[in-house]
Amino acid sequence: MNTNTVYLDNAATSPIAPEVKEAMVKAMDVFGNPSSTHGYGRESRILIEQARKNIAKELNCEPGEIFFTSGGTEADNLAIQSSVRDLGVTRIISAPTEHHAVLYPAEHLERQSNVKLELLSVNEHGDINLDELEKLLSSSDEKTLVSLMHGNNEIGNLLDLDEVAKLCKQYGALFHSDTVQTIGHFKIDLKDTPLDFATCSAHKFHGPKGVGFLFARGGVKIQPQIFGGGQERNMRSGTENIIGIAGLDAAFKLICSDREEEEKRLNNLKGWMIEELKANRPDILFNGRSGDIGKSLYTVLSIALPSDGKNDMLLFQFDMKGIALSGGSACNSGAQKGSHVIESIRPDLPTQNIRISTGRYTTTAEIDNFLQAFKELSKG
Repeated sequence: MNTNTVYLDNAATSPIAPEVKEAMVKAMDVFGNPSSTHGYGRESRILIEQARKNIAKELNCEPGEIFFTSGGTEADNLAIQSSVRDLGVTRIISAPTEHHAVLYPAEHLERQSNVKLELLSVNEHGDINLDELEKLLSSSDEKTLVSLMHGNNEIGNLLDLDEVAKLCKQYGALFHSDTVQTIGHFKIDLKDTPLDFATCSAHKFHGPKGVGFLFARGGVKIQPQIFGGGQERNMRSGTENIIGIAGLDAAFKLICSDREEEEKRLNNLKGWMIEELKANRPDILFNGRSGDIGKSLYTVLSIALPSDGKNDMLLFQFDMKGIALSGGSACNSGAQKGSHVIESIRPDLPTQNIRISTGRYTTTAEIDNFLQAFKELSKG
């Protein structure tokens, strides 16, 4: 890889931290099958269960409520599909700005299982209306799952988890939140915030790809999704990804160790970017709430320029300068489509959208390089 590259696409994936690499290399020597009863197997089992305990302690939940998965998409699917299959859910309330890991399984269930899918409206900033949510919850006695993400990966909006959780509890609904962009980055106390399901993917906070977890509250009884050897307390059969779990554990410890300091540092970088971008292009728009410090992910800034034919190749031009950015979610790469999130909040104004997403290794010099390149490439 070009050592001069400026990497500003951490919301898509983040570079693995040295501490995480070290933990994974050590785990390679722990080769026993965790289901074996001999010493090698017990050593592997200890590694997995210690990781589970560490994560549960940080989230203030029980270790038995953490189920390791292949990442956030699997965890979202497990929560949503199990709610319908095992928990009697016949109605799902969500929003058009959700990640496709939520929208697609919900739409599939609507087609295949006669589940009613109701999408909340969003305003031009991408906000949902809690009064509308309450109206929907109070309008029916159907068993309902509310699925709303904590932090939007494209436009940075933050949801008030506590308020939504209170409404769900008041009306007897289950509450699932895709917390992939926030878990670890923000303090979440699962004893105080009564989520039924939350999801995690390690590669969003400098861990490895292909591993994450589902939090499923203890009182929620769901059936196995994969049958076989009965691993993960009979929830997800198959020999556990020991190396990935060790990496997830190390990354989670790392991101939680200096969370407040990193939030302050990255918010300062974000505030600087906002001021410089506005000074350079007075016509610039900030998608969603991403331009509001304190009301959005401190790792995400989503900007939009009028699509006048001059700016339509900006991402490619930045890449040629060694600056890695994205136009939104990386999960649709290769699909020649605009962002469904931007389309939901601004359907009638074509724009060139750029998402800048920072992380632990983002430096002031990198932001300065981006701003200099922006001045050169985006002249109005």
